[in-house]
Amino acid sequence: MINTYLPNIKNGDSDAFFLMAGPCAIEGEDIALRIAERIVTITDKFNIPYIFKGSYRKANRSRVDSFTGIGDEKALKILEKVGKTFGVPTVTDIHESHEAAMAAAYVDVLQIPAFLCRQTELLVAAAQTGKVVNIKKGQFLAAESMKFAVDKVKDSGNDKVFLTDRGNTFGYQDLIVDFRGIPTMRNFNVPTVMDCTHSLQQPNQSSGVTGGKPELIETIAKAAIAVGADGLFIETHPDPANAKSDGANMLHLDLLEGLMEKLIRVRQAII
Repeated sequence: MINTYLPNIKNGDSDAFFLMAGPCAIEGEDIALRIAERIVTITDKFNIPYIFKGSYRKANRSRVDSFTGIGDEKALKILEKVGKTFGVPTVTDIHESHEAAMAAAYVDVLQIPAFLCRQTELLVAAAQTGKVVNIKKGQFLAAESMKFAVDKVKDSGNDKVFLTDRGNTFGYQDLIVDFRGIPTMRNFNVPTVMDCTHSLQQPNQSSGVTGGKPELIETIAKAAIAVGADGLFIETHPDPANAKSDGANMLHLDLLEGLMEKLIRVRQAII
């Protein structure tokens, strides 16, 4: 199904999960290209369909002095260059309806952040670009409720939709994953993805900087594959401690190849 949505996807394999991965935010051209090159090498090795991920701007920050981006056009042009250089689709998130057409000129997939998954005008604007729309499930919503977000996109004339789980609010400063949501959302006949990094966030910390538990990324990823997730979303960086955004819950890039190898074995065991 993902190959129908994205005919230029690299190394499509109907038996494999697909991977959406890259840095949280576009920090610069050189590091984006280096991250993409490393991931493409890994996904080529394991024949995993791959979509490069990077936010051109981070609109939802706890503090006004947090990093938000290097400039919209500059970051979007870097995303476009990554796609053309490596022949892979790209995805970025949008935050307001007027951003949809702008971002669609540079990327293949428009992502709707979890906090905004009920914003009708945003969903409709993304749908009307004709691009694939990846909707992240709100931390505050049951999986069953995401049917209505899917319907908003499809009723706007676009049937190219992904759904991505990123955990559920658990108290004030933690998230928990309810893996029942994966088969529930797959029943809507759309590719369903597990966000293995944001689901391990510890938001709303007293410092104003989000925490995380990256040591559990492998656990979340294995469980997601085991219950039938079509794809995985993993933010990764060669130096998470010094990443400009969400470093606390990103996977170190050096660990990605080993993780993919394990996940391929899990996938093979259940198909």
